[in-house]
Amino acid sequence: MDYSILMSVYIKDNPSYLKIAIESMLNQTVKSNDFIIVCDGPLTSDLNRILDQYSTNQAIKIIRKEKNTGLGNSLNIGLSHCKYNFVARMDSDDFSLPERCEKQLAILKKEDFDIVGSAVDEYDINMKTLLSRRIPPQNHVDIVNFSKSRSPFNHPSVMFRKDAILEVGNYQSFRLHEDYYLWIRLLKNGFKGYNIQESLLKMRTDIDMILRRGGYNYYKSGKQLQKYMLKVKYINVFRYLFNLTTRFIFQVLFTPKTRKYFYLKTLRKKWTCFFN
Repeated sequence: MDYSILMSVYIKDNPSYLKIAIESMLNQTVKSNDFIIVCDGPLTSDLNRILDQYSTNQAIKIIRKEKNTGLGNSLNIGLSHCKYNFVARMDSDDFSLPERCEKQLAILKKEDFDIVGSAVDEYDINMKTLLSRRIPPQNHVDIVNFSKSRSPFNHPSVMFRKDAILEVGNYQSFRLHEDYYLWIRLLKNGFKGYNIQESLLKMRTDIDMILRRGGYNYYKSGKQLQKYMLKVKYINVFRYLFNLTTRFIFQVLFTPKTRKYFYLKTLRKKWTCFFN
């Protein structure tokens, strides 16, 4: 019971998906007695009804924000309320396998790692059809190399040391890239990562949502992160230019129909960098 769970929920989340996500964490083989759920602004009556069902569960603490300020800010606030140093992230529409936290805790307690993620299985929005498996690099050296062009962890799958996250400034607002921005700060400051190659989480994947992440505005957000990586000398100018070029092609020049073709017809892990 020496780990916390951190989740954020907002008005557009699906109530039935939220319940499934919460139950998957409550039914872990190693249970937590510290489940932090941050409400990012006002919620619908249906979402509130789901949360009210857990009002008597002493393990769950619900934190309500008056305004929607984004995922980075919500996780920043939520992490400050986590009472244990080991913290498992969970999204409000995914499903964690029962042994997920047990396997991550075993590695964090035994090895010198600060963050442990896993592979994830991507399903359609109804969790009926398996679309692909996202397998990130396993070892720390490969994670660092991978991170210079793509996000090296599947965010909903990670468990990390709270003190490491706080040391690099906690979660911060960075539109659409809060997690990637955090990973870069962790790795640049010498914190170590590991990815379990087994899939420990089922992720709902809305293809249309991913396709909408194209366009110039999404490209600009990613460009700001690439500028930061160049500024702090995490990447060199050649990697910077390569990253921007590939993203511009796939996010701006390609039509949504073309992006969908590449997403569905190629290995998902090969194209992660163009969507993250």
